[in-house]
Amino acid sequence: MRRFFKTVLVLVVLIVVIVATGGFFIVRSSFPQTDGELTVTGLKEPVDVYRDTNGIPHIYAQNSHDLFFAQGYVQAQDRFWQMDFERHLGEGRLSELFGESQVDTDVFLRTLGWQGVAEQEWASTSPEASLALQSFTDGVNTYLADHHGSSLGLEYAVLKLNNRGYQPASWSPIDSLVWAKVMAWDLRSNMDEEIWRAKALKIVGERADDLLPPYPADRPVIVPDWNGAVSTATAQSIDVGDLLTRISDKVALVDGLTGPAGVDIGSNNWVLSGALTTTGQPILANDPHLGIQMPSIWYETGLHCVTVSNDCPYEVAGFSLLGAPGVIIGHNAHIAWGVTNLPADVQDLYIERINPDDPSQYEVDGEWVKADTRVETIDVAGGDPVPINVRVTRHGPIISDVYGDLESFDLDTNLPMPEPYAIALRWTALEPSQTLEAVVAINRAQNWDEFQQALGMWDVPSQNFIYADIDGHIGYHTPGKVPIRSGWDGSIPVPGWSGEYEWTGYVPFDDLPSSFDPPEGFIVSANNAVIRPDQQPFIAKEWAYGTRAQRIIDMITGAAGPISPDDVRAMQFDSASIHADILIPWLLGVKSDQPEVTQAQQMLADWKGDDGQYRFDANSQGAALFGAEWANLIKAIYFDDLPEGLRPSGRDSVLEAIRLLLDDPTNVWWDDQNTPEVETRDDTLERSLANAWNEASDLLGDPSGWQWGALHTATFRNQTFGESGIKPIEMLFNRGPFRAPGGTDMVNATSWVVEDGYEVVALPSMRMVIDFSDLDKSTAIHTTGQSGHPYNSHYDDMIIRWLTGGTAPLYWDQGSVIAASKDHLILNP
Repeated sequence: MRRFFKTVLVLVVLIVVIVATGGFFIVRSSFPQTDGELTVTGLKEPVDVYRDTNGIPHIYAQNSHDLFFAQGYVQAQDRFWQMDFERHLGEGRLSELFGESQVDTDVFLRTLGWQGVAEQEWASTSPEASLALQSFTDGVNTYLADHHGSSLGLEYAVLKLNNRGYQPASWSPIDSLVWAKVMAWDLRSNMDEEIWRAKALKIVGERADDLLPPYPADRPVIVPDWNGAVSTATAQSIDVGDLLTRISDKVALVDGLTGPAGVDIGSNNWVLSGALTTTGQPILANDPHLGIQMPSIWYETGLHCVTVSNDCPYEVAGFSLLGAPGVIIGHNAHIAWGVTNLPADVQDLYIERINPDDPSQYEVDGEWVKADTRVETIDVAGGDPVPINVRVTRHGPIISDVYGDLESFDLDTNLPMPEPYAIALRWTALEPSQTLEAVVAINRAQNWDEFQQALGMWDVPSQNFIYADIDGHIGYHTPGKVPIRSGWDGSIPVPGWSGEYEWTGYVPFDDLPSSFDPPEGFIVSANNAVIRPDQQPFIAKEWAYGTRAQRIIDMITGAAGPISPDDVRAMQFDSASIHADILIPWLLGVKSDQPEVTQAQQMLADWKGDDGQYRFDANSQGAALFGAEWANLIKAIYFDDLPEGLRPSGRDSVLEAIRLLLDDPTNVWWDDQNTPEVETRDDTLERSLANAWNEASDLLGDPSGWQWGALHTATFRNQTFGESGIKPIEMLFNRGPFRAPGGTDMVNATSWVVEDGYEVVALPSMRMVIDFSDLDKSTAIHTTGQSGHPYNSHYDDMIIRWLTGGTAPLYWDQGSVIAASKDHLILNP
């Protein structure tokens, strides 16, 4: 986007000068009215909106229509630019905003066809979900009717400087539905693993499997007492080389806008029965981990029917997905729920045999079949429209079409490959789903049975749902469409022409793993395996490897007594590293006469705290050294064998891969391919320690002043204007860098990627603790602030609290909401 932003640099500098000298007219013109009274078209009865000192709105309405109408109106008040950007992303229309620089991204997104899927979903929506969607839409559009240009957001003032003709279109239910597809993309896992494995096999052969080890038998699963049958899925081996490299490059374009994907970004949730708590009632905790961004991905809110009845059945508080009605994670008067990403294998890449005489045809069981085709037109700000042709096979869209002539690629494969061919993507998120139906049904559910009925409609993305209720029950259920494969495991691209590798249906909801009131008295989910790998149903091969789950369980089972809500909040902020506990004894056992190594060993030996844990606190000297050691160890083991893009520098699997490697001192991975000598484990550990000491010295100076937070920083960047590369623009919208505790393999999962330095790339996007002894004592916080308007007091007022483990009340009782309110807005018909 840099070409776009350079043209507006001069005027943005003027805006910065205006802000610096106290002239806030342009900046403040978008700040919403949050107090007093407003008359708005479309309401049936008056609505009260109370905002607390954090700007969190609690909406009180007399009927369901007005409740969701006000939710849409209030979200547009605070975050419309973000909503507008996200719908353009989901619908492949970024070029309408930013011009030709985004055409490649739009081509890929249009090929996926999320908007068309959302249109099918809207056409079959139930009356309850339709009411919520349409009312939310009407609320957004009522706000848009009275607000234009910079009154919608500072971003529009900047955008106008290079895109004068842009006017936001009216909101539609399709815009709400399509963002769920983007979230499903953000939470995907298997397609990236298929591409990675196929490419790595070409370079290092079967050694690639070392980097994706099986789930460890000594790490916990979510449902330990599951009685599923033994799985018979087997892997298929195939490599399509350079073409997949090009596909992964295109995927990276979208990931740059949505954040990192898959199990590597992690999430935690757990629930305790009253038998384990100081309150005698369940406590539920959740902190989903997503890419770092500004503003937060979440919108915290309370939705309250003044009188709960069949006509207005909603009373719920928690976190909404921006641009959509209802509450995704939170509680009502009867139940609470939380989610973590379930890295289910719901994507497969199919190699299609293309007719050399007619590229619109592909082979199915020995016959040529015509692909479904459609023409998409990409409108480009300041440029000519770009038409594209999309082909769709029985497996899904041909995503390799956007890379030109496939016949020119020299591919390495161990299976007979057709000439020419293409690659299609089958993915559950490219089929119509009922996820929004599930959201509003969960919001209404009053017990375990109703909760399960609602989850039965949750198709994508697959998630781990935990549950607690006012009667003291706790539970877990896997929802989502999980494909059934016969005789293969979906780990590698497969031939699409033979019919041997088809999905034969989806695992029935009742056959998906679940647990209700387990004897342990707790349920822990941290993207670890749901059931043991040899059990059915087959869900996935790739999981987070259980370090976070193990640490949470250790804190629960090792507690000195009953666990309080404050204990749970402290657990969410825990920065102890199981991986450091594993690796450091090996590092200390290395014999060396290098002064850098012996100094490093002494510092690591002194690091362990009084509680026996290696903690990644922001001011920790030992954590700074170990972070540098971890980076240099990965470089020493893998960078000589694998090229950039295939190195496991940000993968959760590398933690387990190195744990296994430590027991094999002469494994070929330890050898540096760039030297004539043959290095062993201890040689490589010694070299990595020396390099780590030297790197930390270069970056941080005198070792006495080393601190992890000086290396490991969090910068909250606006997804659009904050990524311009032009400092005056970025300073308007970004906040940071801030010193951050935590790291990749711990409960406080502020993840980083070795090749990109030590900066935080993903984090706990919110933290929530529900206390069933008194729902009014529940707490929640997200990362940045409730407002999307730079320099609004609620734009960044949560950052420091979030970084230091603080939180805020998640108010529930109306009396408490009113007593804590700073602003009270009455919306009148």
